[in-house]
Amino acid sequence: MGHAVFAEGLRKRFDRKAALDRFDLAVPAGTVCGLLGPNGAGKTTAVRILATLLRLDGGRAEVAGFDVAREASQVRRQVALNGQQSTVDDVLTGRENLVMWGRLYHLSKRQASVRAGELLEQFGLTDAADKRAKHYSGGMRRRLDLASSFIMRPSVLFLDEPTTGLDPRNRGEVWREVKRVVGEGTTVLLTTQYLDEADQLADQIVVLDTGRVAAQGTPDQLKSKLGGDRIEVVVRTSEELPVVRGVLGPDAEVDPDGFRVSAAVTDRVAALTRVTSALASHGVEVEDIALRRPTLDEVFLAITGHKASEVRA
Repeated sequence: MGHAVFAEGLRKRFDRKAALDRFDLAVPAGTVCGLLGPNGAGKTTAVRILATLLRLDGGRAEVAGFDVAREASQVRRQVALNGQQSTVDDVLTGRENLVMWGRLYHLSKRQASVRAGELLEQFGLTDAADKRAKHYSGGMRRRLDLASSFIMRPSVLFLDEPTTGLDPRNRGEVWREVKRVVGEGTTVLLTTQYLDEADQLADQIVVLDTGRVAAQGTPDQLKSKLGGDRIEVVVRTSEELPVVRGVLGPDAEVDPDGFRVSAAVTDRVAALTRVTSALASHGVEVEDIALRRPTLDEVFLAITGHKASEVRA
């Protein structure tokens, strides 16, 4: 499987500051790559270079097999960029919005109308096709926005924080559409401030920090870098926390507000059995005990030293 997006040694400076410093990226066709990093890490700069909106200062990059510097016009025919700002016109209906975009892409009236109908069906908007967009829910607006990106059937889609400001239900609607278009062969490069979004959608994650790749891999591979599984014990009273920590070991982390103690383990089931038995022998009444993998929030903090709440595209 070839690379739909490839970058090697990308460099970009603004005044004296390096926005990208030898940035490398390889995204296989038909997959989702999540690009994460704190504010100022270089994510938006990378996307703008790959989408031919910004000139690179060094290195090379290809998108859909075309060089972004020498073959920019060919790249633009293969890609779509969906940013944080909605392109939906509230005065127009959903159908009229898509027909408008078709005409802007130089389709004939008939071609634009046919394509609008196809996209309304694909994105589950047929029933609302002739309603003004101002009456759409947040999720419906975002799906209409995504649909407009597919007027010309792009092979590569750049998504810049596609669900910012949406509630969990509407975010789920957008996630389903992203998964669907990827299933049909589109490659997606996704920047997001939601680590659970990257966990849900991304086949691979690239963590950027100060213009360089700090870490990359599948979500599970990145989580495993924190030592694999953790065991968590929740008790009923704060007086039991020292006992639990004594059982889990000196490296255990204590959350006194949540009556919770956690520690890294390597033997999963054996550790769970051992800890359960030891707590019972100490007479500790356990409210809950479970094994879990590290979260991407924990991975991100460990890699960059920044909290997840500081992530911005």
